[in-house]
Amino acid sequence: MKVIGLSEFGGPEVLRTFEVPEPRPEAEEVRLRVHAAGVNPVDAMVRSGQLEQMYQGLTPPFVPGMEVAGTVEEVGNDVDPRWGLVPGTRVVGFVDNAGSWGGYSEYLALPARSVAVAPSGTSAADTAGFLNNALTAQNVLDELRLPEGATLLVTGAAGSVGGYLVELGTAAGLHVVAVAAEEDADLLRSLGAHVFIPRGPEIGRRVREELGSPVDAVADAALLHEQIVPAVRDGGQIGILRFWDGDPGRGIKVKHLNVRARRTDRAAIVRLRDLVEDGTVTLRAAMAFNADDAVAAHTRLEQGGLRERIVLEFEDEVWQPGSSGTTSLTWKP
Repeated sequence: MKVIGLSEFGGPEVLRTFEVPEPRPEAEEVRLRVHAAGVNPVDAMVRSGQLEQMYQGLTPPFVPGMEVAGTVEEVGNDVDPRWGLVPGTRVVGFVDNAGSWGGYSEYLALPARSVAVAPSGTSAADTAGFLNNALTAQNVLDELRLPEGATLLVTGAAGSVGGYLVELGTAAGLHVVAVAAEEDADLLRSLGAHVFIPRGPEIGRRVREELGSPVDAVADAALLHEQIVPAVRDGGQIGILRFWDGDPGRGIKVKHLNVRARRTDRAAIVRLRDLVEDGTVTLRAAMAFNADDAVAAHTRLEQGGLRERIVLEFEDEVWQPGSSGTTSLTWKP
């Protein structure tokens, strides 16, 4: 089967097609035919070598990708039939990628607990760019454990993780303060942000002055780190998505968070799917590239400024919006 991966670390140009054996599902796994795979900043970190330590001792190709949309082709033993993961069902899946096993693949065998029936009324491309970022946001909120009414500051709020932090935080009853570019103000208000503050110099001080008091916690999707510390109250919290060894002082707790810890949290995955269906969580429109154009997709990712989600499509047949959980394939011209 075809995968898109790399045999050496570097820029987008190192991505190319490889052939690897097709996977078979083991017990408690399902085999998926992948229609689309989300392209995320962590994939660029894999490609560039920033996560090289994860691949020590492993044989290339190294295949990025942590989220996919596809259809179930085969079900292993001991998969709970109540989950509805029967052949032909369209699904969304979280991929704990490692070595030659990643989302940029024609087929995947995933733990059934990492897979849920896809939201109804969505396309494969739009669905493929959803789960990793939404689960990352939910993981941050679960670790911060803020009470209803607490103030949460979200940096990088218009980004793929930040937008879900705004929506999920608002749904949890938090007072959400969003920091992003000025042109994203309307978007963030539509997602439920109570206060919008433009990004820029001395953002920590400006947040505190704008609100008249410090915030209880920061979800630092923009990786501002020490720049945002002045906005946090004594004894507050900062949720960090990439490593930072700074000490904010004043009793502020820094929580280093990794979404891979939730890779088989089926309850959370299903809940996020349900929140898409009821409109609490919004799917971003997809910017789709053919899988063979992965170099162009990663080049566009590195240019930044996106509000769409980049996805790789692995075939010309993709499922389109429909009301059932069973695949309806439409030929894409």
